[in-house]
Amino acid sequence: MRRPRVPWMTNADDRILEFLQNDPNREIVATPRVIAENIDFNRGYVTQRLSELLEQGLVEYRDKDSGIYAITERGRAYLDGELNADELERD
Repeated sequence: MRRPRVPWMTNADDRILEFLQNDPNREIVATPRVIAENIDFNRGYVTQRLSELLEQGLVEYRDKDSGIYAITERGRAYLDGELNADELERD
């Protein structure tokens, strides 16, 4: 399946979204630390990328105080190749 690619996106973005969508039967929620441990990127970088994905509407906070993230329907649409690249361009 072909996914849109835009200049601001990194390989880590795909890995983060794939991790959060890993189980189609239930929602995965995780902190940046848990995500980083599972996708082999450092926590600081994962946190940085999550901020960008949050701004783009691909992930959302499940519990902002605890820093727990989940993938959004928009994030799932991206992984399924259902978004156009222009929908992911920065303004």
